[in-house]
Amino acid sequence: MAVREVLRLGDPRLREVASPVGDPTAPAVAALISDLRDTMAARHGAGLAAPQIGVPLRVVIFGITRNPRYPEAPPIPETVLINPLITPLGKGRGLGWEGCLSVPGLRGAVPRWEHIRYTALDPRGCRVEVEAEGFHARVVQHECDHLDGLLFPDRLEDPRQLGYTEELQAAGLIP
Repeated sequence: MAVREVLRLGDPRLREVASPVGDPTAPAVAALISDLRDTMAARHGAGLAAPQIGVPLRVVIFGITRNPRYPEAPPIPETVLINPLITPLGKGRGLGWEGCLSVPGLRGAVPRWEHIRYTALDPRGCRVEVEAEGFHARVVQHECDHLDGLLFPDRLEDPRQLGYTEELQAAGLIP
C-alpha cells in the first residue's frame, strides 16, 4: 500500500509499549501489514515492527531471501506475527552484530537467546508456534523488542561494541 517513514532513535514513540491487536483479521490490520511489508522492502530490512512506523500495535514482519545489509544471513520466510510471545529454550545466549532501520548507519554486538519458541497469531487469526535458532531467532527477538519500547543499543553489554557500519566493515568486524 505505502512506504512509510521509519521513526529514528530519539523519537519518543519508539519507547512506548505497543498495545495488543484485538482483531487480527480487521481491514486496518491488513493495511498496516501491507505498509510494513512495503516499507521493509524499500529499506532493505530483515524485519520491521509497527511502532517503527508510528503505529503502537503488537505487529511485526520479518523475512529475507537476499539482503544487502546482511549478506551472509540465511533465508527466512516472510512471516507476520500479531501479539507475539517469545520463550527462550535452553540457557545459551550468543553475541551477534545487529543493525536497525530506526538506528541507521550503526551496528552493535547484541547478546540474544540462541534458541527460542515464538507464538503469535497470523493475519488470518490462526495461532502460530515456531522454534527458531541462529539469525532467525535473533531477528524475531530484535523485532519483538520494538513492541516493548526497546532498541538494540539498550541490549549492548559493552558500549564499545557499537559503531558505524562502514568503520566496522573496514575493520573486518562485519561483512
